[in-house]
Amino acid sequence: MKRHPSLAHLSRDHHGALILARLLQKNAPAYKGLPTDLAGKAEYAFKFYTDELVTHFAQEEKAFALVKGISEKVDQLLQTIIEEHRMLHQSFNAIKKQEASAEHLDELGKLLEVHVRKEEREFFPLIEQTCNEDLLKAIEQSLLSHE
Repeated sequence: MKRHPSLAHLSRDHHGALILARLLQKNAPAYKGLPTDLAGKAEYAFKFYTDELVTHFAQEEKAFALVKGISEKVDQLLQTIIEEHRMLHQSFNAIKKQEASAEHLDELGKLLEVHVRKEEREFFPLIEQTCNEDLLKAIEQSLLSHE
């Protein structure tokens, strides 16, 4: 399904996040140019988090604040998305606070994958169905102001 232009930027960002999510999970395939050892994966994950995901989560939360109150279903899913962002922040930051274990990285990878798929399969389609064109344009403008 083609994503509405207002959300396309976020969807493109999700590709890298999904690769990271799979890389962190146990029995992950080797990805060309990406680390295969535990320490390398932890370092790569934290760098990707600080370079990409922190800004991505902030962009989403600012843009999605515009849809708050449109429907109960949107509000519930938005609350879940924000809570998952909080959990992901904690989990990524734990990498630097302590030596990352294979179990921690596996759990983080699974959490990130479930989160991204929830946004792509549930939240974005709900926004596209629920919001009028003016609101979708406002979301797009909110995202453009971060670039």
